[in-house]
Amino acid sequence: MPMYQPSSRREVDSQVLDLETAVKDGVLGGGGGCGVIATGFGSEKLDLKLMIEELEPMDVPMVFICPISLEPMHDPVTLCTGQTYERSNILKWFSLGHCTCPTTMQELWDDSMTPNKTLQQLIHSWFSQKYLAMKKRSEDVQGRVKEILENLKKIKGQARVQALKELRQVVQVHGTAKKTVVENGGIGLISSLLGPFTTHAVGCEVIGVLVNLNLDLNSMSDLLQPAKISLMVDILNEGSIETKINCTRLIGMLIEGTDFASQNVASLSLLVGLLRLVKDKKHPNGVVAGLNLLKTICSHEPVRNSFVNVGAVPQLVELIPGLNNECLELVLHILELLSSTPEGRLALKDCPSTIPNVVKLLMKASENCTQLALSILWSICKFAPEECASLAVDAGLAAKLLLVIQSGCNPVLKQRSAELLKLSCRYTHDFHDKWRVTSFSGFEELGMESIGVFRGEGSSADCSIAYHVSCSGVGLTKPIDQNGSRAYVKRQRVES
Repeated sequence: MPMYQPSSRREVDSQVLDLETAVKDGVLGGGGGCGVIATGFGSEKLDLKLMIEELEPMDVPMVFICPISLEPMHDPVTLCTGQTYERSNILKWFSLGHCTCPTTMQELWDDSMTPNKTLQQLIHSWFSQKYLAMKKRSEDVQGRVKEILENLKKIKGQARVQALKELRQVVQVHGTAKKTVVENGGIGLISSLLGPFTTHAVGCEVIGVLVNLNLDLNSMSDLLQPAKISLMVDILNEGSIETKINCTRLIGMLIEGTDFASQNVASLSLLVGLLRLVKDKKHPNGVVAGLNLLKTICSHEPVRNSFVNVGAVPQLVELIPGLNNECLELVLHILELLSSTPEGRLALKDCPSTIPNVVKLLMKASENCTQLALSILWSICKFAPEECASLAVDAGLAAKLLLVIQSGCNPVLKQRSAELLKLSCRYTHDFHDKWRVTSFSGFEELGMESIGVFRGEGSSADCSIAYHVSCSGVGLTKPIDQNGSRAYVKRQRVES
C-alpha cells in the first residue's frame, strides 16, 4: 500500500461532520454539492481498500488519515475525546494496555467507540473520484499508445521521431502505457526500428522507450545482435547526456545476468564512451550508470585486458577523491577485478596516485570499500613488494592497517591486514627508522612476551600506533593510554 501524506492545502482542526460542508470548504478539492457519485460500474460500490492500493501516492486530506498509522482510514471510529482513528489501529492500541487517547494522551472516561459513518462516506467519495479519474486517464493513455503503435508501422522521417518522442514521454510516467506497449507487441515493433539505416534521432527515441519497458528474454536476445549493439554504442558516444544514460542503462539491462558474447558487447568504443561518461562530474546519474555497466562488463575476464589497454586504470584512480560512497564502491570493485590480471596490476603499480588514494580509503568509507581497497593494495604490493611496500608505508598504510585490525570488522579483513602489515615490514628497509620504539610489559592474559609501541614519524606522525609481527599473524588488543598519548598495543615479533 502506498504511503500517504496529509494534504497541506488546508489545516482541519476539528472533525468533519457533514459531506456538504466538506465539499463546500474544499476538502474534496472542488465545489459542488454531494450526492451519489456515478461510478460507471452500475450499482456496484467500489471497494475502498482496493482503490487505495491501486491509486498512486498523493496528498490526502488530514481528516482522512489515521493519526496512528498515518494511512487513510477504512473504518473510522471516534473516541470520547473527539479524536477519530482507524478501528483496527485503536483496538491494537487498547490491546497493549493503554487507557488514553493516542493523540491527546487524555485518560479515557468512556471506552466506547462510535462509528463515524459520515467521515467514512466522505473518504469513500473522495477516493472514488480520484479512482475514476485515474481509470479514465488510463483508458485515454491506452488508446493513445495503441494509436501511436499503429502509426509507427506506417509513418517515417520526422513524423516517426515525433511519435516515438511522445511514446517515450508517456511510458516514462504511466505504468499503464508500459503495460499496453508490451501487451500489444510494441517491444518487437520498436526494436525493429533499430537497424543499419536508423537515423540518430530515431535511435535516441527508440532507446529512450525501450529502457523504460520490462523486456522479455526474446526481446533482449534480439537487441543483443551485434548490429544493434553497435548502433547503441555509436549513439552512446554521440548523443546528449540523457541519451548516453539511456544507452548505458539499456545495455546494462541486456547483459545483466546473461552470458553475453564479450566481443560483441565490450568493444573498445563502448569502453571509451563509458569512461567519458563516468568522468563527467556534472551528471551524477551518468557516473553511477556508467560505473555499474563497467562493473558488469569487467566481471567477464576476457574484457579486462582490453579495458586496461585503453588507459582505464589511471583515469579511474584519479576519480577516487571526488566520489561518494556508492561510486567509490563501484570504482574499487572495478579496480579489484582489473588487479586480477598481470596487466591490471602493472597499470595500478605504474599509476603514482594508486597507493595514496587507495590507502586513504581504509576505514574511511564503508566496510566493503575497506575490503576492496585491501584487496587492491595486497595485489600490487605482492606484485612488486620492493617498490610498493615502502610507498604504502610512506602513505600511512601501517596506521590504517592497525585501525582495521582494531575495529570490529570481518575477521577476514583483519587477517588480510595482518598479512599486508607483515609484507610491508619485510620489504620496507627503513621501516624501523620511520617508527620509534618504546616498550613496556603487560596484558599477561593475552600471552604476550613483550609489547612494542611505535610512534610514527613523517607523513603518519599524526597517528600514534603500535604493531607486532609474528609468524602466525598479527593480533591487536584494545588501545591504551601511555603518558597521555593513545597507542595500540601489540606483541612484538620474537626473533629466533
